[in-house]
Amino acid sequence: MASNPIFSASFLSRNVLSVILGGGAGTRLYPLTKERSKPAVPLGGKYRLVDVPISNCINSGMQRIYVMTQFLSASLHRHISQSYKFDHFSRGFVEILAAEQTPTSTSWYEGTADAVRKNLIHLTSQPFEYLIILSGDQLYRMNYLEMLAHHIEKGADLTVATIPVEKESVPGFGIMQMNDSNEITRFEEKPQDPSLQEELKLPKDWYPKLDIHSDKELWLASMGIYVFNRQTILELLDNAHTDFGKHIIPGAIKTHKLSSYVFQGYWEDVGTIKAFFDANLDLTSMLPKFNFFDMDSPVFTRPRFLPASKVNGGIIENTLLSDGCIVHKARLKECMLGIRSIVGADTDMQRVVMMGADYYESLQSIAKHQQEGEPSVGIGPRTRVVNAIIDKNARIGSDCVISPDGKPNEMDSELFHVRDGIIVIPKNTVIPNGTVI
Repeated sequence: MASNPIFSASFLSRNVLSVILGGGAGTRLYPLTKERSKPAVPLGGKYRLVDVPISNCINSGMQRIYVMTQFLSASLHRHISQSYKFDHFSRGFVEILAAEQTPTSTSWYEGTADAVRKNLIHLTSQPFEYLIILSGDQLYRMNYLEMLAHHIEKGADLTVATIPVEKESVPGFGIMQMNDSNEITRFEEKPQDPSLQEELKLPKDWYPKLDIHSDKELWLASMGIYVFNRQTILELLDNAHTDFGKHIIPGAIKTHKLSSYVFQGYWEDVGTIKAFFDANLDLTSMLPKFNFFDMDSPVFTRPRFLPASKVNGGIIENTLLSDGCIVHKARLKECMLGIRSIVGADTDMQRVVMMGADYYESLQSIAKHQQEGEPSVGIGPRTRVVNAIIDKNARIGSDCVISPDGKPNEMDSELFHVRDGIIVIPKNTVIPNGTVI
């Protein structure tokens, strides 16, 4: 990812501040958010969701980063404090801004704009001319310098990153229109009316100008990534509006100059169980849409100093093994195994996202659980798992069957949940030997 030569390190350290929004309850990712905030959800075997926007910032030379959260922020705070340390001679930092009571507000964040408003006292204590606001639950790689250069070149007060989407995605996004100077002229949040959707369609004769190589009907969707001028953010938040997409941006079109920065790369909102599951399994394909092996712009995370993974035989196809895994003669197909994953002999796993464990179980603990008839951490022998997400520290016994077959697309049980036809085993769950789900 090449940096823009007009932006020196001193320019960025003085003039650019980044904010990552992760304050929502993450209900669409439940039960993965049952015991952690959404940005702290594991991704790609060894990372967390928040590592993606933070790494994009660092790779873009932007090292002053705030992460806003309010739900179950302890594990996120621990991850960030152990992962991101800048030297004493730079101005860089990655800090949590958790929801807090103040003399003027006792409520929690009521929306994206409200979260930023309630933290303006912290943000404005920093020198900056440009505020970049990012989402904490998206998988993509972007050089924010290019978006910032576009913002400055267009003389915009606010720039919104947009991406072309097809018709089926339109009801789930903020959709906008722009003129031939990329100035946003209309913004509709999650339009449901077919006639309104037709009005917002991107003209096909614009495709060559935007370098779009497609013959399909497309719409410009907001990516939830914004660049604000300092004075603009202060003006637009001087009210009680709570959300950028629903309130701030539609209103700002009438009073400020808004520009659209059209992004053409891979981008996925992983805020639902299905999107999260599909994005993780895509990483196991021969040519994944998102490339974690790109060392020009690496994704950073906490260094754990774990041993190399060990495979004691078996059949492994299109599978990613993270650090410190032990696999005993198992059959794995299209699986993502997180750190310290342990899989027993003759176990069959297909399309499984296994998040691994926070620790290795001691021999004494394993013996104790065996005496009590309980499984060890990991997956026991002769177990079959299909289309599932297994959260950290789960204990799944031997001779079990875990599959969504025959179940409704949405259901809840004491031992598991089903979301979008995917079985989810929550963190620390114990599945006894011989259980059939």
